[in-house]
Amino acid sequence: MLFRGFMLLLGFGFAVSGGVSLIGYLNLVTMGNTFIDYLVFIAKRPECYLLPVGILMITGTIFYNDEKKSNDYD
Repeated sequence: MLFRGFMLLLGFGFAVSGGVSLIGYLNLVTMGNTFIDYLVFIAKRPECYLLPVGILMITGTIFYNDEKKSNDYD
């Protein structure tokens, strides 16, 4: 349970870091670049991949059930 809590917080930190990077790089659009140029630029930046990784970590820790199901009919 403690490991799942740690992974949840780590995933949240990754998601926040990646989201802040994506929002920060939106300034490229205001400087005259097109939205396609923005998408190509963030596809090359490794810190922008932290958002989907963080979301996957959060989803995995919430929905993963590590408890073994007992059969009450035995």
